[in-house]
Amino acid sequence: MVSGVTEYPEFESSPDAYHVRLSAFEGPLDLLVHLIRTNEVNIYDIPITLITEQYLDYIRLMEELNLDVAGEFLVMAATLIHIKSRMLLPRPDPSQDEPEEDPREALVRRLLEHQKFKAAAGLLHDRELLRGAQFMRGEGSVADAAGEPYEPELEVDLFSLLAAFRGVLERASRRPQMVLPPNQISMEDRIQQLLGRLSETEACGFEDLFSDGDGSRSFLIVTFLAILELIRLKLVRVFQSSSFGPIRVYKRARPVDAPHPIGDPRG
Repeated sequence: MVSGVTEYPEFESSPDAYHVRLSAFEGPLDLLVHLIRTNEVNIYDIPITLITEQYLDYIRLMEELNLDVAGEFLVMAATLIHIKSRMLLPRPDPSQDEPEEDPREALVRRLLEHQKFKAAAGLLHDRELLRGAQFMRGEGSVADAAGEPYEPELEVDLFSLLAAFRGVLERASRRPQMVLPPNQISMEDRIQQLLGRLSETEACGFEDLFSDGDGSRSFLIVTFLAILELIRLKLVRVFQSSSFGPIRVYKRARPVDAPHPIGDPRG
């Protein structure tokens, strides 16, 4: 056992039994905002076919990871498909007295309202961090060691993590497959391994956290789910220096208000 590592109670450790509630991270509108930002498209002129296809790709990946994609995410998928089908219909003459509303208009209004809400919530969160100094990383020492100005980092959202994980899976699929006996690591053991590795350095590259196993798809999935659990438990924070920059994972001391591990009878 790594010194200083959190002890976990007994609970279901199989990835198939581990259910991530996406509401604890992000919702379907956050995924749409992520796709719009990643594709660098105008929110007022959403390429609905492209965005719908990519949204459904994320749904399929989240289902493979056994993430909770029921409810709002599936309703949004149905909404996108409906908008896409309406966009394929012949458009009425725009010169008529009451032109028909663009099928995307209602969605755009929801996205704009959502962005306003998230911006306000982010501002309040930033003020709280400044007041409480919850996460100080010694920026001056980092800049001195690097010999260059320190570049502030932004906290990574769930869908940026999923995009990075898709890259990990794609690169793994191109490597020669090794025929080894199955060796499914438990969630608890993988969490302890990751915490031990993060204890050895100030930060670790996201992709580097997948490099110490057998490279199998099951190992990669367990590792990703373990990272999500560490984020949920507030034992790590994940940052990148730009929208498409490398992602880095930092270990942090567990705050007193942190959630309990899944399956813990305390909640």
